[in-house]
Amino acid sequence: MTLWRPVAAEVWQGRDDSAEASSAKRIFQTIGQAEAFAPASSGIALMGFECDEGVSRNRGRPGAAQAPDALRGALANMASHQGHERLTDMGSVYVINHDLEAAQQALSDAVVACQRSGMRTLILGGGHETAWAHGRGVLDAFPGERVAIINLDAHLDLRKAERATSGTPFRQLAQHCAAAKREFQYACFGVSRAANTQALWDEAERLNVTLVEDLHFRRDALAALEKVLAQADRVYLTIDLDVLPAGEMPAVSAPAALGIPALDLLPVIEQICRSGKLSAADLVEFNPHYDRDGQGARLAARLAWQIAHWWA
Repeated sequence: MTLWRPVAAEVWQGRDDSAEASSAKRIFQTIGQAEAFAPASSGIALMGFECDEGVSRNRGRPGAAQAPDALRGALANMASHQGHERLTDMGSVYVINHDLEAAQQALSDAVVACQRSGMRTLILGGGHETAWAHGRGVLDAFPGERVAIINLDAHLDLRKAERATSGTPFRQLAQHCAAAKREFQYACFGVSRAANTQALWDEAERLNVTLVEDLHFRRDALAALEKVLAQADRVYLTIDLDVLPAGEMPAVSAPAALGIPALDLLPVIEQICRSGKLSAADLVEFNPHYDRDGQGARLAARLAWQIAHWWA
């Protein structure tokens, strides 16, 4: 496994309440930690993608490369409940010398290996360039199946650029599907018309993207989601944390002027997790440099906690 390293043991630490009862466990006490990359036949592979090269190329605020361990640290002290015992930390993929493409290929290879072995993948980004690598891995692992890509995001990330950035992943996935002569099933929930040019809106229409705007999220999201799930064999869920209001999530490259509150996002996430079709999920764009007293890290970690807990 290239461009990969295990996570330092000291990252997973927390309060030990085991003297109270055998069930008084926290995530750091129940998560498995892999010293070598060797996917199991079941469980949830937690991986980091230590990368903000795509954000830099997209002229955003760098810092997301430090996110995976920051989010692991926030997750570590949360209580361990049903589902969390399935988590195994499978280490992190990283970038050398700004070679984003090599790191993305390494992550895709890791995702294919985990998915084909029987593990689901939960990835902590990294910028949204994570999605090209993660989504491609899921598509390649299941070439004969209908894979729906559901993006909770203020941005469409369908940019046209000379090289990959954090703004291009879904255009790249569309091209990947076209090359393989398979349907590109992409839905973006929480998208802000104010944060996307008309050119991007036109591209979404051309690609037949399912859109739920931020202004209509409460009204339309669950009904639109039901239709997306009905047309899929598997789901890849990607959560760009800038879909949240800046007041809840300041620690991103592009804080949202409006955003979707976490309590409105969670019913959508729960329905996806409980559908029985979720194969892969990630949380991206967290930037520890702009966090306030760990507020953003705790919220992002709580979303990861819920995904693992609800994952059917």
